Amino acid sequence: MRPNVVAAAIRAESGGVLGDTEVLNELRVMQTELTGAGILEPLLWADGTTDVLVTAPDAVWVDDGSGLRPSRIRFADEAAVRRLAQRLALAVGRRLDDAQPWVDGQLTGFGTFTVRLHAVLPPIAEAGTCLSLRVLRPASQDLAALVRSGAIAPEAAGLLDEIIATRLAFLVAGGTGAGKTTLLSAALGAVAEDERIVCVEDASELAPRHPHLVKLVARAANVEGIGEVTVRDLVRQALRMRPDRIVVGEVRGAEVVDLLAALNTGHDGGAGTVHANSPAEVPARLEALAAAGGLDRRALHSQLAAAVQVLLHVSRDAGGRRRLAEIAVLVRGSGGEVSTETAWHADRGEGTGMARLRAMLAERGGR
Repeated sequence: MRPNVVAAAIRAESGGVLGDTEVLNELRVMQTELTGAGILEPLLWADGTTDVLVTAPDAVWVDDGSGLRPSRIRFADEAAVRRLAQRLALAVGRRLDDAQPWVDGQLTGFGTFTVRLHAVLPPIAEAGTCLSLRVLRPASQDLAALVRSGAIAPEAAGLLDEIIATRLAFLVAGGTGAGKTTLLSAALGAVAEDERIVCVEDASELAPRHPHLVKLVARAANVEGIGEVTVRDLVRQALRMRPDRIVVGEVRGAEVVDLLAALNTGHDGGAGTVHANSPAEVPARLEALAAAGGLDRRALHSQLAAAVQVLLHVSRDAGGRRRLAEIAVLVRGSGGEVSTETAWHADRGEGTGMARLRAMLAERGGR
């Protein structure tokens, strides 16, 4: 509807007593209420924003890469937060009401990035409507840029180049917002140009500078509960697409079973990310995910030992800067269980796993 028509409707509703200034104010309020992410829009568009979180009308938090901090944005009341959450739910084809008090989806219309939406209504969210918006910007930096920024130490960059060139399979692990996707995308950009990468993601984030990249993105069910395409479905499809490398943007469920199976059937050099707060936690984390896919503990460790050789762990330093903190190798013990051994650490240098890593690189033609 054209602005002049809306303005005329506002004047008619007020009985003609509103002046131009009041009409403009009303138009701005309506635009905020009815378009985009409302009053949160400027926060989402700001450079560096990774998360915008609403826990109460007067408690809006933002993370711009340096940790969460309170913003100056305020909602008029709880009803305003609820209205925005419900409107955003409709925008992703979901319902959000007392019968379905939470929603998870992906918002588009933000130019080069998308926004992952999660919202919970009272009384499930006891203090009021809780809204979480994660900004998913394409990860397009290369390894050289990460070295220049200090996210990767020069000695670690050399090891990464060899790991990629010799087609060792690797996982990038780390906590929320630690930079897993950024590092994985940069690593894929260093893959030889004559290799075909098939990348499977839950949400489109990876954007490596590579000439032969095929991206498959999962799809949630629609409001009627049909049409879902899972990451696990797409991993299986990727196997039929003549990949040189199969990549899963984030391993978060039963798809780990199919990824490990793929890496064990001639698809060297695959990669993915997994949420873990330390390298030592990764095997246990994968155990839990594999159980959802029907793979028992013993079978998981057997598959993991044969499929993945290297673990790259990212974290934030004391100043909040993201960095590659550790390169570890996966080692299978005498009892069959896989553990991690540090090859290089950002603070301590080379570790006991370096000899094993060097041996694997040499076996595949590296230095």
